[in-house]
Amino acid sequence: MRVEIWSDIACPWCYVGKARFEKALRDFPHRDDIEVVHRSFELDPGRAKDDIQPVITMLTRKYGMSAAQAEAGEDNLGAQAAAEGLDYRTRGRDHGSTFDMHRLLHFAKEHGRQEQLLDLLYRANFAEERSVFNDDERLVELAVAAGLEAEAARAVLADPEAYAAEVRADEREAAQLGASGVPFFVLDRTYGVSGAQPAEVFAQALTQAYGEHAPLKIVDSGEADGADVCGPDGCAVPQR
Repeated sequence: MRVEIWSDIACPWCYVGKARFEKALRDFPHRDDIEVVHRSFELDPGRAKDDIQPVITMLTRKYGMSAAQAEAGEDNLGAQAAAEGLDYRTRGRDHGSTFDMHRLLHFAKEHGRQEQLLDLLYRANFAEERSVFNDDERLVELAVAAGLEAEAARAVLADPEAYAAEVRADEREAAQLGASGVPFFVLDRTYGVSGAQPAEVFAQALTQAYGEHAPLKIVDSGEADGADVCGPDGCAVPQR
């Protein structure tokens, strides 16, 4: 069964929600049958690469809250993250475009290192002092730490069209599925879970979706030999 997760590296609830989902998945008895695929979603699509500002400033301008309210919200997020065993800097972080990070994640997916890179990007953005925005060499360092080749990662970042179509396709699909925010979890294209729900909610969703996940039913003519097919050993040849 496949679980698709739409998220953004700049989204704190995606950071927390991933940990909660993984907690539920660790305890799920059929976890080895679950394929997890991460998909792209930008909270600020079209934001210029060099448009970077402090998180508190972004919150006050975008949502019209006071600095005190923004700081209180960050303190609450820090507590929520800590409850999941995650580090979270409540002050001094910045906010910017995540488009290049999503492009790099699609590159990492091709090489089987998407999960590793996503975790490193989350930690770098939410827990570490050095910014991940408008710093290609920082992203290259994280790509290398995830097991990717530096020059290949650098080449992706240098080409603004590399994996751009894949990012946009994910975002169009999110819209078609009705996702207006993230994190957004889609289980077997049957159930959707929106937000950083408690682990118990994810566990319930996994159990329900898996219980209704039906194996492929084969329809044939009922004849003993079945219809002619091609396989690893070649194609059936009519003996008539």
